[in-house]
Amino acid sequence: MSGFNLLHLVSQGQPVKLKACGLPSGTCRSKKTWPKTFPEEELRKQLSPMQYHVTQQKGTESAFTGKYTDNKEEGTYHCVVCGAPLFTSDKKFDSGSGWPSFFDLINKDSVTLTDDFSYGMHRVETTCSQCGAHLGHLFDDGPRPTKKRYCINSASLNFQAKNSASEEVEASGGAGQSPPSSCFCLGVFSVDPSHCGKMSIHISHPTFAGGLIDRRSDQS
Repeated sequence: MSGFNLLHLVSQGQPVKLKACGLPSGTCRSKKTWPKTFPEEELRKQLSPMQYHVTQQKGTESAFTGKYTDNKEEGTYHCVVCGAPLFTSDKKFDSGSGWPSFFDLINKDSVTLTDDFSYGMHRVETTCSQCGAHLGHLFDDGPRPTKKRYCINSASLNFQAKNSASEEVEASGGAGQSPPSSCFCLGVFSVDPSHCGKMSIHISHPTFAGGLIDRRSDQS
């Protein structure tokens, strides 16, 4: 029922029957303080306009435009904001929807689910359980064994290929250079001097300690 029709019936004093909507079983309903938070200024600086729009303003990228929609490489999909692992390539499938689709999570606590009644419809919003970044929505039309479809925006993800280099550090300008101050990651990183004049950081198997990685070099 549209918002206009509902308002009309209520204003006329007529009884209104609403179909109950609820979250799938095993979902989280309560609001929470996210374990990882970032200053607004840092988010705007480190995320691309589309990444910010999707993850912080609950936006949606246009269908068939995301960089990971047709990605078939083996690896892990991480939250683009905090780096938390969310999905693996073996759970990805072609839904024909125009967005990356997964039938299961990397673990059951990776994503938080919330009722979303925007645009006059009921959907289930998916957000990163670590930082609250908006990812997309969950639908009950996926393949077996879960019959779930996590419809996720590419802009909310950062893909780590399974066979990517993990211990290679190369920097232009000689030794002594350090990663940007915005990178608070723990683990092994490789430096690619071909971007941005000096260096860009690519993390392999990252463990994040509360900071954003500069991913602007990953944008085309």
